[in-house]
Amino acid sequence: MVHYKLSYFPIRFAGEIPRQILAYAGQKFEDNRIPQADWPALKSTMPFGTLPVLYVDGKPLGQSHAISRFLARQYGINGRCPWEEAQVNAIADQFKDYFNDIRTYNLVKMGFAQGDADKLYKETFLPNFKNNYAFFTSYLKASGAGFLIGDSLSWVDLLVAQHTSDLLPDSGSVFATSASIFDEFPELKAHQKKIHSIPNIKKWIETRPVTPL
Repeated sequence: MVHYKLSYFPIRFAGEIPRQILAYAGQKFEDNRIPQADWPALKSTMPFGTLPVLYVDGKPLGQSHAISRFLARQYGINGRCPWEEAQVNAIADQFKDYFNDIRTYNLVKMGFAQGDADKLYKETFLPNFKNNYAFFTSYLKASGAGFLIGDSLSWVDLLVAQHTSDLLPDSGSVFATSASIFDEFPELKAHQKKIHSIPNIKKWIETRPVTPL
């Protein structure tokens, strides 16, 4: 059997979707959570000097989206045909652009940078959130099946649903905000409930370590 080891910090953030894909598939894996204090000594050993890294029988694969795409293809949630796979990749790349656009806000909320969180929320996060959630809503409506692409789960459903969950006021996340931001996007709120009700995903969420991000 293939041995999977997912190395990341003891938080959700960029390591969470690979973990969820493995959990969804019922695939056992080594959930290697590296303390921040140990990271400087390990950084130079990583493919790009970053985490997460997936080890497949000891062979390393870096970059969270590359890891997710690899695992999603292994377990049949990367789109059911080449066109669906391309659409899944398009949403994933757009999501990455979205996170790049709100990076300063995220760093302040995580405590990794100084700044006015309230001002960044209004001027940086909120307009980007609304713009991108309008995009995601259009995909949901076009699908008509409660998934972003086609009529079955893809890994970008996990990606968007986790972000939605982290924004909810009762999430316990440092990114939690007002529930009213979803007034314009009820479809995405329903989407999060649907995806996080999938039995293996639900079980993972209920048993994973509790972290603020």
